[in-house]
Amino acid sequence: MNYKKLGKILGKIMILEAILMLAPLAVALIYKESYRNIFAFLVPISALALIGFLLQIPKPKRNNLYQKEGFALTALVWVVMTLFGAIPFVINGDIPNYVDAWFEIMSGFTTTGSSIIVDITAVSHSTLFWRCFSHWIGGMGILVFVLIFIPESNEGSSMHLLRAESPGPQVGKIVSKMKVTTRILYLIYLGMTVLEVIILMLDQPIPGYENDQFFFSLLATFGCAGTGGFGFIPGSMELFHPFSQYVMAIFLILFGCNFSLYYLLLIGKLRQVLKSEELRSYFLIVCAAVAFVFISLVGKTEAFPQTYTTEESFRHALFQVVSLITTAGYTTTDYNVWPMLAKTTLVVVMFMGAMAGSTSGGMKVSRIVIAIKGAYINIRRLINPHYVPKAKFEGKSLEERTINDVFAFLTLYFFLFISAIFLLSFDPVNGETIQIVSDAGTYTAEHGFFSNFSAALSCISNVGPAFEAVGPYASFAGYSTFSKIILILTMMLGRLEILPVFILFSPKTWKRV
Repeated sequence: MNYKKLGKILGKIMILEAILMLAPLAVALIYKESYRNIFAFLVPISALALIGFLLQIPKPKRNNLYQKEGFALTALVWVVMTLFGAIPFVINGDIPNYVDAWFEIMSGFTTTGSSIIVDITAVSHSTLFWRCFSHWIGGMGILVFVLIFIPESNEGSSMHLLRAESPGPQVGKIVSKMKVTTRILYLIYLGMTVLEVIILMLDQPIPGYENDQFFFSLLATFGCAGTGGFGFIPGSMELFHPFSQYVMAIFLILFGCNFSLYYLLLIGKLRQVLKSEELRSYFLIVCAAVAFVFISLVGKTEAFPQTYTTEESFRHALFQVVSLITTAGYTTTDYNVWPMLAKTTLVVVMFMGAMAGSTSGGMKVSRIVIAIKGAYINIRRLINPHYVPKAKFEGKSLEERTINDVFAFLTLYFFLFISAIFLLSFDPVNGETIQIVSDAGTYTAEHGFFSNFSAALSCISNVGPAFEAVGPYASFAGYSTFSKIILILTMMLGRLEILPVFILFSPKTWKRV
């Protein structure tokens, strides 16, 4: 294990986090918050800068990283980032309990959006900004940005880090140099972010929040770009005007696409983009899911508590499907009380996620497509042992190893998902009921199997809000400390796609060779 090299990169990450924390510190100064709020960011900034500087001093004997080291470093970076990132919430008193604060910031950096905050109106502007800004940081991946600083001679090391952090079964360079690749990715990411903020600013301010239009546009965009979903006003996106809701829905779809496709668009290869099998599958799934939810809402029964117009039914169907398949988790209405067909559709898309190479979580559309084709091949082989597979994906023949890797990932995914549900069943909160107030009225929800099922699914797919007692108008605050730690680990496993976290906690990883 190349400890000195790992420490050097980790030190750069810590210095970078210190620099990024200057943004919420500036927000605290702009909004003239208390000295306690300012101090809350100065403490971790100083600690991160000092430790990061000290880690730069030792000189490693070799500059390259092996795959095992790259995977372990990736998971370690996310642990360190969140442990320090939680400190401001504790010092300023917005989230006094450290485990709760760690849950909140892990949910932010992993772009999950699950929250333990019950009253969002009592939270300071600097905390609101840091929560949402963490979505934007974690969306593209903090290590993707740091790869810019890794020497060109370490292309192999860079690729190991990129593979460890980037979502999806396949990842590679879009140009010959890794530095150039990362710059292109971040320029596209930044450009789309700025564009969404500008368009959202064209809408009318939210009534009662006229002075915060730019601030809220920025926070909403952070959530869309990172496909996170932390709410910053009551009701998540419910108070935003229809124009803004449609804008966010469109950008969520765009941020759910593989960013390599945008590079192809920029260099004029439109035909190659349109040939993308995953892109076509992604849009097909979105259209089908929106249709199912829309039909369900339009054909609602009298027992359904909400009354929507046809346009509202379509808008809510579009927004919620797009928000959950991209694992953003924003809401415009209380889908917790929707008809069963609509809720079932939303659960299905929570499993799927959007495209590989995007900022979304979930299993990814590419894996779903490959798994279906792999299952078809195996069925054909059972019928005819001499069958020669001819399956292709993205114009290339599907290799046996790729199919096996996908099946292995899905096996681990469901094993961890079921394990999380089982561990949550020990929580004393099970059986208790809570009162929920939403646009559907006031009703009670019980902490039970479906709450635990959807909470585990929400965290491993990095979605955010779930159903029942942890639905869009509730929070995860009711869970015990033990359950919150389980969900913290589940969020990290989901964001890093399992293997880097396993490698981090494997004793063999840290043996000297």
